[in-house]
Amino acid sequence: MPSRLLRIAILECDTGLPKALAKYKRYGAISSALLESGADAAGLGKVDLEISIWDVVNEAGVFPDLADVDGVFLTGSKFDSFADIPWTNQLVDFVKKILAQDRVKLVGVCFGHQIIGRAMGARVGRNEEQGWEVSVTDVDLTPEGRKVFEGKEVLSIHQMHKDIVFDYPAGVQPLGSTGLCKVQGMFVPGRVMTVQGHPEFTEEILVEILEVRHEQGVFGDEIYEEAMNRVGRRHDGVMVGKRFVEFLLDR
Repeated sequence: MPSRLLRIAILECDTGLPKALAKYKRYGAISSALLESGADAAGLGKVDLEISIWDVVNEAGVFPDLADVDGVFLTGSKFDSFADIPWTNQLVDFVKKILAQDRVKLVGVCFGHQIIGRAMGARVGRNEEQGWEVSVTDVDLTPEGRKVFEGKEVLSIHQMHKDIVFDYPAGVQPLGSTGLCKVQGMFVPGRVMTVQGHPEFTEEILVEILEVRHEQGVFGDEIYEEAMNRVGRRHDGVMVGKRFVEFLLDR
């Protein structure tokens, strides 16, 4: 029996930091590694992944032809998901185009999760009241979230955000929440799957971000030290990647 081809376009929404780039060569490859690890964890021996990476920041307005892909994955980013600037607006319009059809599926993490929420009509913006959510964090899953994430009641996942989706768009099933962010994941069966966290991040990647932002003064000593205390905790990133791939395959 021939292998099934799963074609995934990664929309690369950031450039990454030096140590991560030295290892992965480009920011989108971090998400590619997650999908490959997820496929391995799923035991998909008869599925071949064909992953392409599209730099939507520096090559604004250039997107894959939907006829050539089965799924589109939006990465995280240091940029604002609510910004009214050309490349972000073009990205939102492209996501709306995907939502208007019924074959190509959407997956998003952090910034990508927020962009999808924005394209679906939700309000996105800075969480000034609650502030930053960083490092390995426990997300309390909803009944639907437990179904999606293999029966778990709590999902442990890397976080790095101050921006949020404030409310769930119409027609979306909530996946989970935390005390700092009630919209931690969105699900539309056969269409959309997102998480606010960063399942693709490793301890090494997050430590570099924490150190750089601490040096820049973005994080004070207290939030930095507390985050560093949690950064090495076990997390469910690979399992989330597995569920992303299975979602894209309708499994």
